[in-house]
Amino acid sequence: MNAQNPSYKSTMLIALGAASILLIPLIAMFFTEEVDWGLVDFLIAWIMLFGTGITYKLISLKMSQSVQYKIATGLAVVGLLLIVWVNLAVGIIGNEENPVNLIFYAVHVVGTLGTFISRFDATGMSYTAYAMSVTMVIIGLITLIAGWGFVPILTAFFGILFLISGMLYRKAAE
Repeated sequence: MNAQNPSYKSTMLIALGAASILLIPLIAMFFTEEVDWGLVDFLIAWIMLFGTGITYKLISLKMSQSVQYKIATGLAVVGLLLIVWVNLAVGIIGNEENPVNLIFYAVHVVGTLGTFISRFDATGMSYTAYAMSVTMVIIGLITLIAGWGFVPILTAFFGILFLISGMLYRKAAE
């Protein structure tokens, strides 16, 4: 690939940005035993960060010039990244080995299906983000009613994050 190619440069910037973020846990490992990452942890984290950056680049920069669309996409992909990150690191309910935490990946399924069905159109993306918000709230209610645990702050945080994303997509569609 040509190093002068703008796409190559932005991809390398995303790769380096992901690696730079991982300097935080690397440095923390020297100061505390609370952060105990191995090579696989760093590799998985880098793949997640790089994948999030590439997803943002492909969706927001290629699909729309609207600032609202770009911000909405950023909120949605960061929200999805955080759901996975928290689930892998400590688990949303209980610990990371609690099988109940798998239910939170339904938000990813809704987001992925909605994105492809809408073909990245801002109006369709707004419906997708709203559906992700509703899915998050329904998951919170299911876990509460089933007695599996309840995380109102995280449920509200992600629900509101995806709701704001939907509102921004809606604004971008105008």
